[in-house]
Amino acid sequence: MTIIRALFCRCRDGDGDGDHRCRNSLPCLLDPAQRSTMYLKVALVMLHLIFIGVLFLFYGNQTTIHPWYVGMYLLLFVATIAQYFFTAGSSPGYVLDTMRTINETNALARTSLVSKQPATSKNGNIVITVDHREAGRNLLGSNELSWTKLVMDLYPPGAPCRAWTCPYCNVLQPPRAKHCHDCDKCVLQFDHHCVWLGTCIGQGNHCRFWWYICEETTLCLWTCILYITYLQANILKSCYLIMTNQTTFELVRRRRIAYLRGIPGRVYPFSKGICKNLYNFCFSRSTLYGMERLPTAQELEEKSRPYTCLNILSCRCC
Repeated sequence: MTIIRALFCRCRDGDGDGDHRCRNSLPCLLDPAQRSTMYLKVALVMLHLIFIGVLFLFYGNQTTIHPWYVGMYLLLFVATIAQYFFTAGSSPGYVLDTMRTINETNALARTSLVSKQPATSKNGNIVITVDHREAGRNLLGSNELSWTKLVMDLYPPGAPCRAWTCPYCNVLQPPRAKHCHDCDKCVLQFDHHCVWLGTCIGQGNHCRFWWYICEETTLCLWTCILYITYLQANILKSCYLIMTNQTTFELVRRRRIAYLRGIPGRVYPFSKGICKNLYNFCFSRSTLYGMERLPTAQELEEKSRPYTCLNILSCRCC
């Protein structure tokens, strides 16, 4: 157990940089929140694979589907899965990361200004000498002040800093930023925290998230249409056989069966009406196997007569 903790949770024992690298490279499997997020991702991908796999089992023996149609569907499927992982791995735009980037940019700019103290050597070349420790000490305070000034310029004049400071991150929040309690970070233009993606949706990945939603919606609608088409072509045929009291063999080989050869196609000799056929098939159960006799010529003539309004009212079809 100690070895597992050392492999997967080295981020807890290291410094801040090790913590950041561990979270970005490998989810901490001993962290319940990250573990549940990983399980949700695996479940979502497995659901996609199961639905697509069953769909190909249904349509595997059919040759009427064009290859370009299958190719477009598979292309959409791969693009949706790829977009899902791209969105899940993208940064929503954390306030701390933005502040760090701005401070580093300001520090480089100030360092370059401090470093421009030329001295001429004997051979005429320019030699640059900089005391980086002294410059770093001078920039520590200026970085914080530059971020504060940058954010406070976005608010109306006279607004206090404490009113816009996050009590959890202790950082000054720009407008539209909000602290996410799931990520434990402040997010720029916070939209929501998506549990299926395992990340926040904010300024950095909002557009990518909506592209994923559009692709996922299109894939789901297309898959539903394919399932409904298959059910209409197969399940309804089974219901038709039950309501007319036929077998698949009698439907397919009707002209080759001797006792059905002379009977018109719209006449079902063993039908007792839709309601009774459904009842006998679904509810009538007996330990003895029943055998049905062939209908007489008079009964066939009765069954071959077209239905009228009076027949419908008298429930002849039932």
